[in-house]
Amino acid sequence: MNQWINYHHLFYFKTIAEEGTVSKAAEKLRLGQPTLSAQLKQFEDTLGVQLFDRHHKKLVLTEQGKVALDYSKNIFKMGSEMYEVLHDRLKPLKPSLHLGALDSVPKQIVLQLVKHAFRISPCQISLSEGKSDELLRELTTHRMDLMVTNFLPTGTDGKGLYPKSITKKNVAFYGAPKFKALRKGFPKSISGEPMILPTYDSRLRQDLDHWAKLNKIELNIIIESQDISVKKLMAVSELGLIPTATHTVTGQVLRGELIEIGQLQGVSEELFLVTAQRKIENPIASKLRDSFIV
Repeated sequence: MNQWINYHHLFYFKTIAEEGTVSKAAEKLRLGQPTLSAQLKQFEDTLGVQLFDRHHKKLVLTEQGKVALDYSKNIFKMGSEMYEVLHDRLKPLKPSLHLGALDSVPKQIVLQLVKHAFRISPCQISLSEGKSDELLRELTTHRMDLMVTNFLPTGTDGKGLYPKSITKKNVAFYGAPKFKALRKGFPKSISGEPMILPTYDSRLRQDLDHWAKLNKIELNIIIESQDISVKKLMAVSELGLIPTATHTVTGQVLRGELIEIGQLQGVSEELFLVTAQRKIENPIASKLRDSFIV
């Protein structure tokens, strides 16, 4: 049986969350504080979840509360838009798409993804970059529609996620022209040379460590970073070698800033588009996941 939501209670909850305390919300709504507290408790009972944690008389949104607040903002935003449209005051807003990208994903891939989304439908895109656990939290709590990543969680962390591979490329070591002599005798030649590697929580780094162990290569790590732009900048500045897929350094290679030192046999980098299970899926996100490929 479907549970009806009391939209007065939803509005009270939204106001409390935005004001930070029941007393401030009560003042804004011109309601008594005990009355508003009772309405909030009734709303939580109806939903069957706790929306706030109480800490030293302060209200802090729980994870469920954060999700409810996002939905409440959209609900009342759509209500205001409906009223304006019905009175010919406003054209309907463009559909929105919240896209997340791991900071290790090449910016060129993100650009292609954004362009493809615009070809699907005129839309307003919100773009977030960050670490895998941060973006996955946003995705699984439905605050994000789609995520592009080179790392897939396993076990329970990957439950309810729908990934699609969009590219898989071989990985090579690249460096400034001063490292050209290392081409001879590769891969033994790079043992002990300065390297700029991804952090250990990335799949590529784990594959690199395994490759180095098999080939008895000493990885002389001078810098660790997940940001591919930072790694390319460091490599161009002659600080060390970087392992990456060919398509991420095309511009630097064409300009002569970086050269390929050697291919890593058995090591590749795969990128995925990931959506999360939800009852109402963003139509642009689902079309993007189904049709986009590098």
